[in-house]
Amino acid sequence: MNENRIFEHMKQAIEVEWANPHLLPAREAYYPISDEQIFDASARLNRFSSFFMSAFPETIPTKGIIESPLTAIPNMKEYIEQSYQLHLPGTLYLKRDDSLAIAGSVKARGGIYEVVKHAEDILIRSKLLNPQNDYACINSDEIRKHLGKYTIEVGSTGNLGLSIGIISAALGFEVIVHMSADAKEWKKTLLRSKGVNVKEYAGDYSMAVDAGRKSCENSSHRYFVDDEHSVNLFLGYAVAAERLQKQLENQQITVDCSHPLFVYIPCGVGGAPGGIMYALRKIFKDNVHIFFIEPTQAPCMLLGLVSGKFEKICVQDIGLHGLTEADGLAVSRCSSLVSKIADTHLAGEFTVEDSMLYKYLGFLWKSEKIFIEPSSCAAFAGPARFNDSTEIQDYITRRNLADKLENSCHICWATGGNLVPADIREGYLNKADI
Repeated sequence: MNENRIFEHMKQAIEVEWANPHLLPAREAYYPISDEQIFDASARLNRFSSFFMSAFPETIPTKGIIESPLTAIPNMKEYIEQSYQLHLPGTLYLKRDDSLAIAGSVKARGGIYEVVKHAEDILIRSKLLNPQNDYACINSDEIRKHLGKYTIEVGSTGNLGLSIGIISAALGFEVIVHMSADAKEWKKTLLRSKGVNVKEYAGDYSMAVDAGRKSCENSSHRYFVDDEHSVNLFLGYAVAAERLQKQLENQQITVDCSHPLFVYIPCGVGGAPGGIMYALRKIFKDNVHIFFIEPTQAPCMLLGLVSGKFEKICVQDIGLHGLTEADGLAVSRCSSLVSKIADTHLAGEFTVEDSMLYKYLGFLWKSEKIFIEPSSCAAFAGPARFNDSTEIQDYITRRNLADKLENSCHICWATGGNLVPADIREGYLNKADI
């Protein structure tokens, strides 16, 4: 499908598959962030492990490392194949970021990282912390009182707000989460139960972000977590790649030129999938193929890439309303930082109708008894349409992958779901006809 046809289908909210014509070999792609920055982020999270164990006992079994399992889902693979009468070559896995400790979503990576880095910077500057200390001391009344002089703010459709709100409150910060109209009510309720000040807006994600950004202007004690531009968020997400590499090795899953790795990640503004994509390409180079998946009504990253306008165009500009059941993906304008990186690193994109989110949710529950949020289920559009798409098959042919597909591994990235209340979960399952 050529770019003009892709654009026309996007405008009509029709599902599309797109292979990125600007994808470059890994050695030639755009790398604005260094390995050293990612290693530093990983080391900082390790330093905070004792604090995490002190403040969040659920992290004790993993020694304060916030990480999710990589789970084989062969029954889901079979369910997809039988339902769509196709053969998905290779194996299918689920990266369970829906079960990440503290925040129950992929946002536990970047969101928690950015806040703890800010806390560390303040405490070192105030001579209340030395990097050689046991960071469990951060849970003391003295340090919490000091951090309470500072405010953290963020604009969010849901899961980033949960991540920032929960960790900021645990550290003692004052915290304000600016939430757009499409944020789920239960997420606002959970944040308020943690002592977070939730401000609601009638508009979309961009309005919430703008409000948060303006609130923090010209104040040294107010800090805005900027999902559209933040390098620190990006680094927190990027740490996932080295950990996934170890999980693949532990499960004896080979990734090389004869064993390609396909990764499918739901995408909103782009921060989480962008950080993961970037670091995976650094590690696996041309042997990994990353696809983002977006709702048909909010394909902001795809729009930015196909148009070449990146963050300078929004979905309303082409007649879409940006509303979707996938609240974490309800974003009108893509990240300027990530879109320019994705331009040379991203293999391609799929867009998905809301109705399919519930169909995939039902498939996963019936086949594996695993529950994830509807927005997480967007990832399954990749495997379900992998063989059906001329665009993707052309991509396979151009990269000489056809004879290697039986040795391939497909990973769907589950971005959230663990904190969904029981009644909301039941409603989702009922909507999926379970």
